[in-house]
Amino acid sequence: MEYDTGFTPQDVKKDLEGLQTIRNLAKNMSFMIKAFKDATDKYGLPDVETSSFTSFPDGK
Repeated sequence: MEYDTGFTPQDVKKDLEGLQTIRNLAKNMSFMIKAFKDATDKYGLPDVETSSFTSFPDGK
């Protein structure tokens, strides 16, 4: 599969769909980071269980 890539910065600026996708991704990531921070401040971090190691030496 061949992908068409821009050779110059001007080529990149012509990719309106790609630029829109990156803007939406950045907005969504910003929102999620702020939401996680607000939730952490309000509720704290979840409890983490200590590790449990299970070994099946007989392969069963």
